[in-house]
Amino acid sequence: MLARALLWYTRPRMVYGWRDRKTNAFRKYTRISSSAVLMNPERLAIGDCVWIWHYSIIDATEGIEIGEGCQISSWVGIFTHGSQSSIRLLGNRFVHTPNRIRGGYDRGSVIIGEYSFIGPGSIVLPGVTIGKGCLITAGTVVTKSIADYAVVAGQPGRIVGSTIEHDAKQFKDHDFSDTYYDSEALALIKKSISSSRETL
Repeated sequence: MLARALLWYTRPRMVYGWRDRKTNAFRKYTRISSSAVLMNPERLAIGDCVWIWHYSIIDATEGIEIGEGCQISSWVGIFTHGSQSSIRLLGNRFVHTPNRIRGGYDRGSVIIGEYSFIGPGSIVLPGVTIGKGCLITAGTVVTKSIADYAVVAGQPGRIVGSTIEHDAKQFKDHDFSDTYYDSEALALIKKSISSSRETL
């Protein structure tokens, strides 16, 4: 009985609301898992309506901005620094050298545009900007910046499609114009639908 109670108490759960330490704004509709690791949260800016799911790590050492409405799936790693070269270059002095002056360190802030989705098991490396409305598929390693509305897959991640095309298919069954997140993308979707009707 005690073991069951402990398991229930320690299982991951979603925590509603987030006080953005970078801007001091309260994000009422943002939800972050109790099992997510947020490193240097004072350098982490999160918009409202963001979802960060279980067992993800958000390393904001060099700064991270996550736009409104983004969803970060489970087991995602978003990194702003890496020591893969520094450990060899500094040898046993690595642990005695302050983070800010370690030679060979990969550093760079990460920006994730509004309403982008980062699929389960994906990794975002330092210095990357992901545009708004992007879809990063499961298991993708994002090594370079991605333009708005891109669908990205693979290791390393490559653009394999457009969320404009993907969403245009959804509009065939239902008109989402009243709720769609972005007027610029909506115009592109309507243009895509119109041109596909003309070719028929």
